[in-house]
Amino acid sequence: MSEPKYLEFSKRLKSLMENKTSKVKTVTQLKDALGVTYEMARRYTLGTAKPREEKLQLLTELFNVDIGYIDHGITLDNNINLSNKIPLEGRPVPVISWVAAGLFSPTETVLIDAEIDETLPPNKDCGKNGYGLVVTGYSMSPNFIPEDRIYVNPEFQVCDLKTNDLVIVACSGDTEATFKKLIIENSEKFLAPLNPQWPEQIIRLSEGCRLVGKVVGMYRKI
Repeated sequence: MSEPKYLEFSKRLKSLMENKTSKVKTVTQLKDALGVTYEMARRYTLGTAKPREEKLQLLTELFNVDIGYIDHGITLDNNINLSNKIPLEGRPVPVISWVAAGLFSPTETVLIDAEIDETLPPNKDCGKNGYGLVVTGYSMSPNFIPEDRIYVNPEFQVCDLKTNDLVIVACSGDTEATFKKLIIENSEKFLAPLNPQWPEQIIRLSEGCRLVGKVVGMYRKI
């Protein structure tokens, strides 16, 4: 006799039901929680049937697990608490070009005119007109590497910036903005890369340059 089609699913389900913290321990309790017949709930535990997506979602809430685990057995590292999921509230953050970021125009105008091919998950620290940029080059490695996405908040007060803040700077005559660490010495401002091997270690912030954004986060694809 061949084994049930959904045997692995049934093993995960029964393991969750047997957990000492579970409030659903019997087929009857499972039936009531999912709103199915006793026979269907029993088939779930035997592996001869598997719930549809809406019932799977109910199971994730019942047992406080990720749907990837209950459906396919996918687990995350043990140091991740799935009960503390990060809420993604707010607007998606548009990714713009370094050329657009360097324009001497109001941010609202830049975002309206910019060509946007990608958005990032919401980040409340970006502010109303925040945007993303794709890191290029290695001047800010090892902390930031090419293809990392950084979140930029253009709505900041220059007087609130402090040494070691990460900033986006636009300089007249340059076609693109640049990403550097800010250093403040008395009344003067300097820019520095994070890469200790980078040729230009300290750059004075000249009169033709302006701080256009503060980097408030990073998004890395894996």
